Amino acid sequence: MRKSFTLLELVFVVLVIGILAKVLLTKNPSDHLDRAAYQIISHIRYTQQLALVHDFYSPQDPHWFKRRWRISFNSGEGTNGYWAYTVWADTAATASGSPDPQEIAQNPQNPAKKLTGGFNGNQFIHAGDPEATEELTIGAYYGIKDIKFSAACRTGTHSKSIGFDHVGRPLRGAIENYTSPYDSAVATNVLIVAQCRITLCSVSDCNTATHEEKKTIAVEPETGYAHIVD
Repeated sequence: MRKSFTLLELVFVVLVIGILAKVLLTKNPSDHLDRAAYQIISHIRYTQQLALVHDFYSPQDPHWFKRRWRISFNSGEGTNGYWAYTVWADTAATASGSPDPQEIAQNPQNPAKKLTGGFNGNQFIHAGDPEATEELTIGAYYGIKDIKFSAACRTGTHSKSIGFDHVGRPLRGAIENYTSPYDSAVATNVLIVAQCRITLCSVSDCNTATHEEKKTIAVEPETGYAHIVD
């Protein structure tokens, strides 16, 4: 009776275990959600750091408050239909609300790249362009199929952008539409005053996602501290 394995059998077992492990990890959506969430948190904090360093206030510029640093999420033709995000400041004179290539932050890990996964429009950097950062096209890179912003993050239904003022406080909504540094009307107050939640989902509708199919990032009011809550 044989009491040991041959070398060939041991090699075969190791190969099978390796293949199974790779398949299981590849199909585990929560792993991709975790990686995407931690990357976004890192870039939210970097956006806040840029806002603290670059104060756009100028008494000669009546629109200075529209130029603040922000992180904006979008999907469409410029991202090949995938979800992506961009770190940028609307520094052009017109404050168009769209990130021109020169308005996008450089990737600190690769200065040849910009912190964008693509944006819609002929004159903008698209997903797959040499200057785009692949990981920021989170739909293609991490399998993110839907993103939901809580009401505390928005001034409108569809706005998915968070900015920061010169002291690092988080701001909500489309900054290019601000009429003053801090719109005072209750309905359009731009300071985030309650916990803002950004939910990333591996299914096409966050409203129907199970616990394993979503990951939620919180941005705290006043401090702008970003962290995972679920």
